[in-house]
Amino acid sequence: MQIQKTLHFTLALSLAALTAGALTAAPIPESARTSGFAIGAQAYTFNRYSAVEAVERAAHAGAKVIEFYPGQRFSPTDRKSWGHGASDEQIETMKALLKKHGIRAVNYGVVGIPKNEAGARKIFEFAKKMELYAITTESVDAIDTIEKLVKEYDIRVGYHNHPRQPRNPNYKVWDAKFIRDLVKDRDPRVGAAADIGHWATDGFNAVENLKILEGRLVSIHAKDRPVLGRPSHNLALGAGAVGVGAVLDELKRQNFQGNISIEHEDNWANNVPEVAAGIGFVRGYGEAKK
Repeated sequence: MQIQKTLHFTLALSLAALTAGALTAAPIPESARTSGFAIGAQAYTFNRYSAVEAVERAAHAGAKVIEFYPGQRFSPTDRKSWGHGASDEQIETMKALLKKHGIRAVNYGVVGIPKNEAGARKIFEFAKKMELYAITTESVDAIDTIEKLVKEYDIRVGYHNHPRQPRNPNYKVWDAKFIRDLVKDRDPRVGAAADIGHWATDGFNAVENLKILEGRLVSIHAKDRPVLGRPSHNLALGAGAVGVGAVLDELKRQNFQGNISIEHEDNWANNVPEVAAGIGFVRGYGEAKK
């Protein structure tokens, strides 16, 4: 009888552990972090180049992680698109390249996720093959399908924000409160992919918006700007008015575990130095906090 009780108790603990594990996607390892943050590049920063070249340029900038986006040509010699339509050969080639440069692929987006489960599943399958932490989207209407597949694949999804669109009142993800309310009753792996640069374009204080989204931050797109509000261009991370040091303080307070993707949308042909400066800012932030 005692043995039977012990077996039942052990089984119960195992089931509880499995259930608890299902609530948290696999973490980004410490080896892929700088000063505690998984700081790297959004491949869109290098959209004048191929995905293969984007990895190489991210490596030159000192990135440890990269976020891919759909539609970038694969390589200088393979002009087929890189993304969730990639061939197995492309995926294996990319994995080998990432390993060579010591970079981890952590995210994919911004990508439209259809309500149609078969179409959405292609995106999650790609993410699974690439062992990604998360997917970035703005597909509000597909949230039921997204939540179902998040649970199945154990891959996070973050809702991204572009600036508000005055002529399109149906575009609402620019508003941190809208995203908070959209995801609040959903699986905890569904949250926000906060673009602090686009918040700056709309004149928002990044830290205030991060606090609104506390507990739901999946990832960050990081830009810096000389001023808050329109019009504005990009500066190296930490050199402008966004308040990146305060942003890092807030992310640290929230125990943020996602990726920070530098998305430098200026000097397109040669913006590796700006990305490197942004990563250097984060590295210096960590040294200053010791």
